Amino acid sequence: MRVLVTGASGFVGATLVEYFSKITDVSVVAMVRSTRDVRVNANIEFRVAEICSAGEISIFLDDIDVVVHAAGRAHIMKENSSDPLKEFRRVNTVGTLNLAKQAAISGVKRFIFISTVKVLGEKTEPGQSFKSDDPFNPQDPYSISKVEAEIGLNLIGESHGIGIVIIRPPLLYGQGVKGNFASLLKLARLPIPLPFGAIANKRSLVSVENLADLIVVCFNHPMARNQTFLVSDDDDMSTPVLFSRLAEAGDCKAYMFRFPLILIAISLVLLGKRGIYERLCGSMQVNIDYTKSRLRWEPPFTVKNSLSRCWLLDSER
Repeated sequence: MRVLVTGASGFVGATLVEYFSKITDVSVVAMVRSTRDVRVNANIEFRVAEICSAGEISIFLDDIDVVVHAAGRAHIMKENSSDPLKEFRRVNTVGTLNLAKQAAISGVKRFIFISTVKVLGEKTEPGQSFKSDDPFNPQDPYSISKVEAEIGLNLIGESHGIGIVIIRPPLLYGQGVKGNFASLLKLARLPIPLPFGAIANKRSLVSVENLADLIVVCFNHPMARNQTFLVSDDDDMSTPVLFSRLAEAGDCKAYMFRFPLILIAISLVLLGKRGIYERLCGSMQVNIDYTKSRLRWEPPFTVKNSLSRCWLLDSER
């Protein structure tokens, strides 16, 4: 089986390429925009292309069985574009649908799209969790572009016969992780008390290894065709518990004290960091019962082991 992975030099794509390359009956083709940051691997064929260019992409798809589309414009904390939605749509919507159409025409059997749980909303209420058949509720340009891509992909699947699989992960972590999770790694090294003790939220996470394992199942599983799946480690936890387990995995000591949430909220709002408050204190849970039952799949990698690998890889950089 020949599997093409887009975005192969990024955080998610690079891990997927490495994971797939260890499977004996899989030949990996890695699509990147530039070879500058590519990890050299004799078992992987690298191709340079831009997903928004139909001419460049079509020549890479004739001998491909499965496309795993991990490339895209990610959620950007400091947006510089004057029209963010236009930029997200150009890459995440137009680029995705262009690739899928070319894949269908070229005879690719299955197109696996890495979307995001944010298409369903930014948070869940206490005791509630998102399900794969919940209605769309995007809250920002990034998630809007992903919604439009999902809708377009399903139409392409219906009209061209290619099998579409959509996977919506929550917060991802693993080798090369950046953003919020990388910030937690830095905080866990500091021998100072942090005001997380009173936070009583619940959040779902997924290691890139568990995501990769689910994708492998979806390569040719008959029950995955034209389906949408949520994915997680199936081990939801609060911010204080996550921080404690992260510190423990790195042989660090977690120092936390109880601080009124209202004061945390006021402080962050005054600093213009309302989004940080939501990510620290809000809940975001996903229910993966449908994924597990339909595919007979369980996340094989534990949170403890995945967090330990984060520290090992982080220390090697």
